[in-house]
Amino acid sequence: MNRQTISWVVLLMALGGGGYYYWLQNQPEPLPAGIAASNGRIEAVEIDVAAKVAGRLDDVSVSEGDFVTAGQVVARMNTDVLEAQLKQAQAELARDHTAIDASKSSVRQRESNKEAAEAVVRQREAELKLARGNADRAEQLVKSNAISQEEAETKRAELFKAQAALSAAEAEVAASDAAIAHAKAQVIGAESSVVAAEATIQRFEADIADSTLKAPRDGRVQYRIAEPGEVLGGGGKVLNMVDLADVYMTFFLPTEQAGKVRLNTDVRVILDAAPQYVIPAKATFVADVAQFTPKTVETAEERQKLMFRIKARIPPSLLKEYIRSVKTGLPGMAYVRLSEDIDWPADLEVRLPETAETKSP
Repeated sequence: MNRQTISWVVLLMALGGGGYYYWLQNQPEPLPAGIAASNGRIEAVEIDVAAKVAGRLDDVSVSEGDFVTAGQVVARMNTDVLEAQLKQAQAELARDHTAIDASKSSVRQRESNKEAAEAVVRQREAELKLARGNADRAEQLVKSNAISQEEAETKRAELFKAQAALSAAEAEVAASDAAIAHAKAQVIGAESSVVAAEATIQRFEADIADSTLKAPRDGRVQYRIAEPGEVLGGGGKVLNMVDLADVYMTFFLPTEQAGKVRLNTDVRVILDAAPQYVIPAKATFVADVAQFTPKTVETAEERQKLMFRIKARIPPSLLKEYIRSVKTGLPGMAYVRLSEDIDWPADLEVRLPETAETKSP
């Protein structure tokens, strides 16, 4: 081997050794026992702002990326058809109120007719009583030849006439009762129509109010799904927004580690986009069913391959403080303590960016 070849070999060995030393120096320190780690992704609760009833979208007042507050108007649906239907329902309500007044007037009239019919009945009863007395006296007088048989038959005929007149008067009272019942039924029907018309008005008013679409929570607009002028069906989506007060990272741990994670235990989150910061979180969910399973789980070794989903939620108070910096979809690492007796290493102590409130003057 000549001198030049030896020089190249020495140079390559030196470079390899230097590279290996650099690789060793840049390897992350191993985690202490009792702390588990897994990669995950920042997620947030997503909310769809949708049209309640079918119609044309008039306006969308926010853009993708805008921050919105709960109750803020974000879009408006056209309400021309609903307002026309509301006017129709209001007209029907006025008509039904008039029908109630007319039906109540009819009831009063039928009750007056009944009172008159009852007065006639009392008159006919008196006439019948008189005719019966006359007929009875005539029967006695004809026996003593005080009056003729013809006169006695006349009195009996008057009795029959009085009985017929009373029956007719009583029938008139019964007819009056039926007329009163019918008129009262009309009142009830008209009052029911009023209730139905009022309910219809309330429904149209609610639909008109709901045509002004508002943000249900504080958050950020993620997508504009529909644009002004589009016709949407009932439930048609207009916007998709994320609730920046409910942000979490989902990650997976194997059986042995997942079984030791307690609810509300501390979690540390480090994002790939900002590795200099350590974000605090809490384990708020541990799945009780494996999310993915090997083909066979008969052996202990295979059971250890089961992976369970864990959700680490970032405190809402912290999110509110850094709401302008919150972004979903970012990947990173989650670190969780498997025992409360274990201290966090220095590189996993909480480190957050400064805000206007935390910066020193």
